[in-house]
Amino acid sequence: MVCSAVPLSKPSMHFDAKSIMASWLTVWSFYFVWITEFISNCSGNIGRRPPEGRESELSVISVPLEHSFELDDSIQFKKRGTLQWYPSGDSYITVSQKQLTEEERHKLSTVANLDGLYRIRIPRKVEADGTVSGYVTSFVRACSMVESHLSDVITVNTDVSGNIIGISIVTIPGSCSGAEIEDVDLELYNTTVHLLQPVQAAVPETAFFIERMEQEQAQKGKNPQEQKSFFAKYWMYIIPIVLFLMMSGAQDPSGQGGASGGGSGGGGR
Repeated sequence: MVCSAVPLSKPSMHFDAKSIMASWLTVWSFYFVWITEFISNCSGNIGRRPPEGRESELSVISVPLEHSFELDDSIQFKKRGTLQWYPSGDSYITVSQKQLTEEERHKLSTVANLDGLYRIRIPRKVEADGTVSGYVTSFVRACSMVESHLSDVITVNTDVSGNIIGISIVTIPGSCSGAEIEDVDLELYNTTVHLLQPVQAAVPETAFFIERMEQEQAQKGKNPQEQKSFFAKYWMYIIPIVLFLMMSGAQDPSGQGGASGGGSGGGGR
């Protein structure tokens, strides 16, 4: 029996480059995801909504929208909905409205048949305690409101300071053709609202214009030659021309006299 010694090989420390790269990519992926979530949590509100301090500064303006449509000549306003917008110069405005009841739909149709009016109003200003200082109103024919299936466009006008100065309402379509409209078609409003705020015109740059004029005056003071008159600037050109004209005029009469004298002498012969 022959026993041969088998050499024992030492364990080799072999590292695969691909596995090392994959491990590093995994670690960096987790790190990148963590960093991304951290940044998004810190700045996620940027560009989406104003911070709480900004919201307090730009408190929403909320005014009740009221309407009136009576069978007689009396005017009795009732709440139709609410208009809301921010006083930030943006023309974005929203309206929330409740649907008409069955009694109100029948009443509106009756007023339309009698060629009555449909009126709306909003307060000019609502104080903190809920008191109202005046109203702005507008109206359309009730028949146009009915035939448009309650499709109207309401526009609120404000001044530079954001105070309400007017309101208008139009229907689409705005005419009355006498079409028969069922009361069930007058249940929900289809309203479009607009907020019109004045845009400040471009201010003339008076300060820049005055500064430029002062610079020109100072430049003229440094160069008095520019303040001379036309004759003082170009006298050396004007005088030779005047002398030439004077000399030409003085030579013409002598030439005409010699010619006439010669003619008289010929006649004496």
